[in-house]
Amino acid sequence: GWTCSILPLVMTVQMDLVLLLVSVLAFWTRLSQLSYPNAVVFDEVYYGQFVSLYMKRVFFIDDSGPPLGHMILALGAYLGGFDGNFVWNRIGAEYPSSVNVWSLRLLPALCGALCVPLVYLLTLELKFSHLSALGAALLLLLENSLIVQSRFMLLESVLIFFVLLAVFSYLRFHNAPSCSWFRYGWLLLSGASCAAAIGVKYMGVFSHLLLLGVASLHTWTMIGDRTLNVCLQCVCRVVCLLVVPVLLYVFWFYIHLSILNRSGPHDQLMSSAFQASLQGGLSRITQGQPLEVAYGSQVTLRSSASQPIPCWLHSHKANYPIRYENGRGSSHQQQVTCYPFKDVNNWWIIKDPSRQELVVSSPPRPIRHGDVIQLVHGMTSRFLNSHDVAAPMSPHAQEISGYIDFNVSMPAQNLWRVEVSNRDSESEVWKTILSEVRLVHVNTSAVLKLSGVSLPDWGFRQLEVVAEKLFKAHSSSLGWTVEEHRYGTSEEQKEREAELHSPTHIDVDRKISFWAKFLELQWKMLTVKQEDSEHKYSSAPLEWITMETNIAYWLHPTTNAQIHLIGNPVSWGVANLCLMAYQLLAAVYLLRRRRGFKDLPDGVWSQFVCLGCVCVGGWLVNFVPFLLMEKTLFLYHYLPAQCYLYLLSPALLEHAHTHLLSSATHRRALCMCLSAGLLSVFLSYRNFCPLTYGSPELSANQLQALKWRDTWDILYRRH
Repeated sequence: GWTCSILPLVMTVQMDLVLLLVSVLAFWTRLSQLSYPNAVVFDEVYYGQFVSLYMKRVFFIDDSGPPLGHMILALGAYLGGFDGNFVWNRIGAEYPSSVNVWSLRLLPALCGALCVPLVYLLTLELKFSHLSALGAALLLLLENSLIVQSRFMLLESVLIFFVLLAVFSYLRFHNAPSCSWFRYGWLLLSGASCAAAIGVKYMGVFSHLLLLGVASLHTWTMIGDRTLNVCLQCVCRVVCLLVVPVLLYVFWFYIHLSILNRSGPHDQLMSSAFQASLQGGLSRITQGQPLEVAYGSQVTLRSSASQPIPCWLHSHKANYPIRYENGRGSSHQQQVTCYPFKDVNNWWIIKDPSRQELVVSSPPRPIRHGDVIQLVHGMTSRFLNSHDVAAPMSPHAQEISGYIDFNVSMPAQNLWRVEVSNRDSESEVWKTILSEVRLVHVNTSAVLKLSGVSLPDWGFRQLEVVAEKLFKAHSSSLGWTVEEHRYGTSEEQKEREAELHSPTHIDVDRKISFWAKFLELQWKMLTVKQEDSEHKYSSAPLEWITMETNIAYWLHPTTNAQIHLIGNPVSWGVANLCLMAYQLLAAVYLLRRRRGFKDLPDGVWSQFVCLGCVCVGGWLVNFVPFLLMEKTLFLYHYLPAQCYLYLLSPALLEHAHTHLLSSATHRRALCMCLSAGLLSVFLSYRNFCPLTYGSPELSANQLQALKWRDTWDILYRRH
């Protein structure tokens, strides 16, 4: 440190030059030549689509995780003046000169670079020496896979940064003197980092749970200390580590939904109310519709169960076949289906059973919860009907038909009771878009529902609609929402058919609250699964530990220059050995302690246990969940877990040096081995640099020599 004194001002600056040096090296390895290659690399093709949608403020759903990660990538794009006008359709597509590639990749690279000094500081907070801290920082600095993952528009480096920051700030809080109130700033930062990690990828939840576990143990120990105001301490921890992360998590969605206010390709997945809150799309169609459904209303009814593709109650001039393929008979009445496209045959008119007219009276008579109605098909004038005839594809349920009187002692049963399932009161009015209703068949008490089964060719492959007794039916498949709505004014059928093509305008402002949108979007993200396809480079978790697998990220269209996600094999091996050594050593220590032999002083033992909880615990929570997952997995999913092993390795070696080796010769031998090990790590890093940075270009033979494992897929052209 240095001190300069100009009376009466005294300024002292302490600087860790080693920390400064590794930080500079980290920025150099992650940020140099960031815009090379000037082409779409691997998953940039996936994240880029979302960045473009942010730039255009178009709503989307990504089932892979919450929005913060995408927003961070979009911020980088925004700062570089990206306008969203780029088609992300294939890996390897050249970026035009108008796209600032450097800014697209900047934020993940910064996060990746900051992980190196963070690991250095984290080792010091675990109470190990500066030398161990340097070791951990060097392992991270020279890890080829982390460099590759940081240098592109991908999210792993951002996730790792927030996870490490959360652990570091928690330990900083824990190690600070208990009299200092300033330390709660660290606890708050820890909670915020947890929220950010979860906001980038759901994997962050596991690190948050680990941190909560460690904090609970520390709190339990603290409760025994009578000198502290325990109640206040506990409240502070709960607020910072539980309440703050939850609030911030919701806040990420608030920003997300505030930015994305235009309708887009994923609208159809959302409810009518959600869609109507976006500009364009459904709101353009439904703007100015009457709010209250009345007798004489013309409506389209959308099924709440039709996910992910919406469908509307529909009928057309075609009857059920007299006999089905299996010999069962039908009513031979008009087909009623659910049709997944907007169509004039989706319109129905709501009729009062006690009156003949099909127009809205003046003033309109709104329909309330519990009212009995008839539904008349707009284009064919058939009444919606059900009876004790088995449905075509679901014989346990009743057929739904448009009633035709064939004089065969089959009377019409066309009365339906409206039940508003999301009502606030018993006299709730049926509202457009906002109300979800059940239509209960008065004669049989069965409920109108979408069965989800497709009809054969005679039903034009449309979806089957049935009536089913309430105790049999799954509640979510019973709801219907009025989506398009107008007050009918034409008595004559011909005029009415013309009317079905022109919306009325009564301006109504229908707002859906942020909480309703948040809960719906969250539910959709957890339940809507986009098709998981097998990928050429997907791998199983157990292959990651031994690095049996790699991923080709980018290949130059004409030369042998290429970028691969391959870890540093030497570091990987060292990390695995240290993981096994720690577990073995912990088992031996525990057995000996059980027998009454205390090999370590209490302070050293608690340091050893803390190291295990953070590093081995961190590895477990970031690795084991993948063993239970069904989704397509890749090598990069292992990187957060691998970082914990790089944190563990130097600290464990220091422990062995200080507490296990007593003779100077043994210690010297360990130091020699460590020096040789670090040199090998560096040489291995240098060796794989051409595959990490994509330059210099190697010959086919040189690439062949880099194929250390037969299972690696390295591509080359023979010139």
